[in-house]
Amino acid sequence: MYSARLPMPFLKKIVVQDFRNIAFQELSFSPNVNCISGNNGEGKTNLLDAIYYLSMTKSAFAVPDSAQFRYGTEGFTLGGTYGMENGLESRFALKVSREGKKLIRDDKPYSRMGEHIGTLPLVMVSPGDIALVSESGEDRRRFANAVLSQMQGEYLAAVQSYTRLLSQRNKILKEASPDRSLLAVIDQRMETFAAPVHEARARLAADLQPVVAEYYRLISGGGESVSIEYKSELSNSSLSDIFERHLEQDLRLRYTSSGIQRDDFLFTMNGHPIRRAGSQGQQKSFLVALKFAQYEIMKRAYGYAPMLLLDDIFDKLDLRRISNLISMVAGADFGQIFLTDTDATRLSGIVDRITQDRAYYSASAGIFTRVE
Repeated sequence: MYSARLPMPFLKKIVVQDFRNIAFQELSFSPNVNCISGNNGEGKTNLLDAIYYLSMTKSAFAVPDSAQFRYGTEGFTLGGTYGMENGLESRFALKVSREGKKLIRDDKPYSRMGEHIGTLPLVMVSPGDIALVSESGEDRRRFANAVLSQMQGEYLAAVQSYTRLLSQRNKILKEASPDRSLLAVIDQRMETFAAPVHEARARLAADLQPVVAEYYRLISGGGESVSIEYKSELSNSSLSDIFERHLEQDLRLRYTSSGIQRDDFLFTMNGHPIRRAGSQGQQKSFLVALKFAQYEIMKRAYGYAPMLLLDDIFDKLDLRRISNLISMVAGADFGQIFLTDTDATRLSGIVDRITQDRAYYSASAGIFTRVE
């Protein structure tokens, strides 16, 4: 039977105003399992994304903040009351408008958004995450950044500094007569931040590899072997050497063609890229295994379980895989969980086998109703 072990951060109550199709909602949650059912387009994913925003100060999806404004409005507001790992309670309020963002904790504003990342650790799994398997390296880099930024504040600072310098470098490359001496100075500064980012990503891949393989075995029942390989130019050379070799090419292209912004993670099954060799079910199983491995690694780093958001997790998984997944959840030390599904009967049938400490909600046109 499922049992959450507190203290660890968990969401007690959320207030959502003008976020996507949610005009105004105030909801209280179970510290264990929370289930939201409803048809597609009713707001289930929007609610989970609001929770994600309160942890990461941005959407779980690669969309601008303005795309989250409810139609006809100029911004949105999110508020969350959390039980914290110290046993106390904290209130967080995030206001997003066209002018920017403002985040407050217990009536005290943050000076920088980055200070908040990692305070409310969470992992989210959604159907759109399949892009991690099937699309470009940008999605996989975004995944690595989200994992590492929550666990290592210095990583987030290094990525942000590198990205700012990369923008400056590209701006110089676009000039009619680029200043090579200035490029050399920027290259040296970028190397300072690239090295720790590369090291952290390499460690992440190494840490994920055995955990992903084990979770995939549990979900799929075995049969295929999966692996993760980190691909980076910095594995064999320093950034300054890489930039020097590519300088003439960069001057022709007028942008930076090499560096950690081109890193990638290769996902394979039986030695072949999963995006080509794996079926839809195998790809989804790998994705779930990857996210659960992220969860496990974050739990080790924090010493307690992050929140887990599972959006339409049963889509494209057969009954055997679903049964294996639920058994895995029931047998592990998981924290607060949010589950969405279009089938309320299926959802309750699965969750009632795990725990009686759960809450059910139905979603309709951005309105959420507690179901007893």
